[in-house]
Amino acid sequence: MRILMIAQSPIAGDSRILREATALVAAGHTVHVIGRDVPEGFEVGPGITVESVSRSSGLRAGNGGLTVGHGHSGPKVLAKRFGRWLLLPEHRNRTEKQWRIAAAPRVAAAGPVDVVHAHDFNTLELAAEYAASWSASLVYDSHELWFDRALPGRPTPLWRARGRRYEVALASKARVVFTVSDGIAARLRSRGLTDVRVVRNTFPRADDVPPAPSQPEGLLYAGRVGAGRDLPTVVAAARELAPFRTVLMGSVDPNYRLDLGPVETVAERSIDEVDDTLRAYGISLVTLTNTCENHRLALPNKLFHAVRAGVPVVAADLPELRAVVTQYKLGGLYEPGNAHSLAMAVRTVIDNYTTYTDGVRAAAAELNWEHDAATLVAAYSTLAR
Repeated sequence: MRILMIAQSPIAGDSRILREATALVAAGHTVHVIGRDVPEGFEVGPGITVESVSRSSGLRAGNGGLTVGHGHSGPKVLAKRFGRWLLLPEHRNRTEKQWRIAAAPRVAAAGPVDVVHAHDFNTLELAAEYAASWSASLVYDSHELWFDRALPGRPTPLWRARGRRYEVALASKARVVFTVSDGIAARLRSRGLTDVRVVRNTFPRADDVPPAPSQPEGLLYAGRVGAGRDLPTVVAAARELAPFRTVLMGSVDPNYRLDLGPVETVAERSIDEVDDTLRAYGISLVTLTNTCENHRLALPNKLFHAVRAGVPVVAADLPELRAVVTQYKLGGLYEPGNAHSLAMAVRTVIDNYTTYTDGVRAAAAELNWEHDAATLVAAYSTLAR
């Protein structure tokens, strides 16, 4: 089948989209992806083509990064921050709508196709429109519980309530809905969607995982550095754990500021290089704040990256993470926002390190992309009928 994927995420860094496209091509389909921020000359592989539609950077400021200290203050700065807080929700919605308007001619030129695959809610309306006009199958891929995310800016309860209803109305037209965890799947089903299947953000099994060391050298947080990741708690726990090392590695969100204290940083690396870095330190941090339903039901990529690398985790004690970490004995859990709880969880993993490395390596037989790709391909096989 000819498949058109639509996403507002930066395609080159979205491992879920790239893995799904690769799995579908391996099953005999062709895939064209319309996304954003695609580097010049970027290629995924045979059978997959990619094109880019830019998106406004909007209210973001330049010079984002990690700093020691808390930045400037004063009436003008506070007024600017209040203005951003007030305007961000409206601006975010306008920016996403403008991207859809800019992408529409590209989508029209890419068809007709057999399947239109919408990645996240902000492409679903556009995908549903063209799927209907081409009599194509619509697929909805919900990477997050979209209207239950923790978002910067003023509260928007009416927007969220209307959005949940509109999401269900559009997604009800889809032949199949994919999402990333059992918890989000259950929530979507409770809202009226019937065929919801879980394709987790797992990684392909590593060909050769070296033996684990007898003791870890430190903690590594490998992922996006920004709000909602509970990183201030990581810094506070690092002070309690020192001289045991705590390290951050990842891209920094614009405008995010964090007093690092004793926390070290290392340069961002490719996905495959992260494996060796995780093994060098020995414990992976999977941190989230307990501030929204999306976090409580999330299974972050970094959890499965640790499984691929054969490294135990210290993860936020949130319902979906707790279920997987405890079922497979992947490591320790801590109370989000509680630095002492995080430090204690780290010490528990250190004291029982062999038990947890054994659990992680056993879990790799199931928590891998080969297993989840089979779910994806099997669902697509029903669309041709």
